[in-house]
Amino acid sequence: MKKMSFFALTFFLSTITFAQPMGKNFIDENFIEVTGKAETEIIPDEIYLRVIINEKDNKGKQSLEELERLMIGKLNALGLDLEESLTVIDIASNFKFYWLGKTDIFTSKEFQILVKDAATAGKIFRELESINISNIAIHRLDHSELEKHRGQVKTEAIKAAKAKAEKLVSAIDQNVGKALYIQELDDLSFEQVLRDNAAGIANIAVRGNAALYGNRSAEPQIAFDKIRLEYKILVRFKLN
Repeated sequence: MKKMSFFALTFFLSTITFAQPMGKNFIDENFIEVTGKAETEIIPDEIYLRVIINEKDNKGKQSLEELERLMIGKLNALGLDLEESLTVIDIASNFKFYWLGKTDIFTSKEFQILVKDAATAGKIFRELESINISNIAIHRLDHSELEKHRGQVKTEAIKAAKAKAEKLVSAIDQNVGKALYIQELDDLSFEQVLRDNAAGIANIAVRGNAALYGNRSAEPQIAFDKIRLEYKILVRFKLN
């Protein structure tokens, strides 16, 4: 009986020893919790144009190869590095419908052109229209250092949180100590930032093109919204 009592007591003490640390799952500090916010706007430096060359557009007067050659010549004349800037996205033809409808066979080819500024984009619109390539659109906007700007905005948001905390605790004669907890609120992924700013493409204004003014020599003036970055950071600071 004594041995059983000894083992029972040992088990009971062991249970208490291991259970006590598990109870401390709270912050044993006096703290203040604040939210800091920062934002900025950046001018896109990566503008992606979508160009579709379609033999059907000019009723087969010029072959796809000829139109492509003329386009490449215009882009070279503008000083573009085609290895970096020009990409073939898709190529297609209506050959599969030829035997059904006895239609003419036309081929189309889709390209993506990357430029660094709106002025160059406007020149491309003008030059390609001059060779009867008018199926051109701005596909999306981007920035080459978007991640860098995101980090800067988040840093400013944390600084704003600390400044807010210091202002508040000064009223009660206390000081802000080290940060105990930091959390990003409504954090936007790289892709989400671009989707949120995609609305800027809808605000593109193209003025001076032949379709509107009948003047091919006029260079389209293109304008679009800046990419807007906004972040909120929640911080808990220790009170001293």
